[in-house]
Amino acid sequence: MTGEGNGAGAPRLRLVLATANRDKAAEILSILRAELGDVVELLGRPEELSEVEETGETLEDNARLKAVAILEATGVAAVADDTGLEVDALGGAPGVYSSRYAGAHASYAENVAKLLADLEEAGAEGAEARRARFRTVVVARFPGGREVVAAGAVEGSIAAEARGTGGFGYDPVFVPDGGDGRSFAEMTQAEKNTRSHRGRAFRAFAVGLRSAGP
Repeated sequence: MTGEGNGAGAPRLRLVLATANRDKAAEILSILRAELGDVVELLGRPEELSEVEETGETLEDNARLKAVAILEATGVAAVADDTGLEVDALGGAPGVYSSRYAGAHASYAENVAKLLADLEEAGAEGAEARRARFRTVVVARFPGGREVVAAGAVEGSIAAEARGTGGFGYDPVFVPDGGDGRSFAEMTQAEKNTRSHRGRAFRAFAVGLRSAGP
């Protein structure tokens, strides 16, 4: 890969992070820096840009909408992701509406509260009845239209109540398989990155980025 020089002669590709969510941006930065080091220069989303309306029918649609919009606004290659929580007892909801499950400007706590209330109304009791998965799709868009696409998923269940103080979003109620019964919010950032949908998706993205070449 080629890109902007870093002053020490090493090649560097510049990518703008499309997300406006500071928590998600910090998580993505930690994952990609661990995988790619200084091969890629990661730039924050310009604060003056408005949020991109997520009108796609799939996670990949929404990730692409965001990546294309940021590329067009900045002229710099952009990387975006979209993540959905799929709960079996709710027919796969909230899915693409995960970030706005309780409304367009819902807080993390409001989304979690609605999820737990809907599961109670559905009569879903116990881990097996509350099976769920997180899915993340990553799309990087480059000038000229080239793309790198990757995905990651993790199976688990929804806890009866929020647990832990780490993470964000649905982390306090999502209990991943193989995590000793802890929610994502009860794990360190490093532990979560190892197991999570986003960690898996962005590690796959890093591999795809290297394979794509200049």
